[in-house]
Amino acid sequence: MIETTLLSPTAQATLLLTSYFSKASSESAKPLSNTEWGRFALWLKEKSNTPADLLVSDPKALLQGWHDARISAERIIGLLDRGHSLALAMEKWQRAGLWVVTRSDPEYPKRLKMRLKTDSPPVLFGCGNKALLNAGGLAVIGSRNASESDLAFTDQVGAKAAEECVAIVSGGARGVDETAMLGAMKHGGVVIGVMADSLLKAATSTKWRKGLMDDHAVLVSPFYPEAGFNAGNAMARNKYIYCLADSSLVIHSGKKGGTLNGAEENLKKGWVALWVKQTTDKDAANSDLVAKGGRWLEADIEAFKVADLMSNEDGSANQVKEQMGDLLSMSAQPELFAETDSGPKIEPEHKKEVVESETESVVNENQANIVVNSEQTAESDAVLSGPIDFYLLFISELQRLAEKPVTVEELIESTQLNKSQLTEWLKRAVDDEQVKKLNRPVRYQVKNKK
Repeated sequence: MIETTLLSPTAQATLLLTSYFSKASSESAKPLSNTEWGRFALWLKEKSNTPADLLVSDPKALLQGWHDARISAERIIGLLDRGHSLALAMEKWQRAGLWVVTRSDPEYPKRLKMRLKTDSPPVLFGCGNKALLNAGGLAVIGSRNASESDLAFTDQVGAKAAEECVAIVSGGARGVDETAMLGAMKHGGVVIGVMADSLLKAATSTKWRKGLMDDHAVLVSPFYPEAGFNAGNAMARNKYIYCLADSSLVIHSGKKGGTLNGAEENLKKGWVALWVKQTTDKDAANSDLVAKGGRWLEADIEAFKVADLMSNEDGSANQVKEQMGDLLSMSAQPELFAETDSGPKIEPEHKKEVVESETESVVNENQANIVVNSEQTAESDAVLSGPIDFYLLFISELQRLAEKPVTVEELIESTQLNKSQLTEWLKRAVDDEQVKKLNRPVRYQVKNKK
């Protein structure tokens, strides 16, 4: 039997409450979703308890006072009673070389926590070099059925990234994903694969063996390691690919499907800059992505360097710098641009960090989401100590520009932002109650301004 003592009590509790250990249809209790886990962990914190405290002989007393329509105390106790299933599953997975990282662990990707907050998965299953989880790199995304010319281009992008010591982040699926990763591995490059299914099988596949053995590869998944293909999981993992990277490149996108949806979500959320390969395929959505805020890549594979897609500040591409234009020069302070996670150096980033407990991490993030002012303060602190959140810089400058009602055209002129990016950020600012939208004509004004 596996020693579950290899897992911390917090990790054990997190796994029991949020993970599957067999096919979903055979589980008696459904594990908590990210959102449900966040609510429950917040309540634990308010009661001065931790997830590890649930691993007592009888957690019923601890759950006194817990009331939630979707998360009954019986459901929580049922999940906690799966200790034997956890032990059997972990024994099987560890024999295949799999490991587990939870949000309480120092190896957990900082980019996921920073960008996704409580939407970051509580648990990541993986194999390979854990240190690479914080390596950053270039996300390469594209169709499973890309053309031969697109695949040849993708292979060369992987090779270029390897030569320039930039990691490739992708999804490991047939087509563009696999080609980019193998292209980098063939030249000794670093790859980070976010798997939507079959992680256990991938861990023992000859396809990835050399990279894994050489510590140049890491494969991770937030899903049950033995799960088969599921369209929902494939769509859900797209955001993790973008959020583990510093910049992104779409090789080919169809008019519908996961590549398009993932790229649009990235543009909407502003996680990393989006570069798009030029194409003559009339059925491709590449030009649509550029119209929504992406940027064309040089058509000639010899005409660009992968490093040119990354900035010197926080890993965002030059697109972001250009879009921000005068806005950055007006509002940014010098210390915001100190190097943090950028660059090709692949090494652990946790040597001098104070590790948060899982509850504290979830609670701080929940409180930031619940209270708008708290969110603004917490994220502003994150900007000062880590990669830049350009949306927050925009909101900061908006306090001055929109003190009186201002039109979209006036904001475009004063910020030099792309219209689609400006419109998206204004919509987000309205949703965040940072500004109010006035009609007849359409104008915007910051809240609490007369």
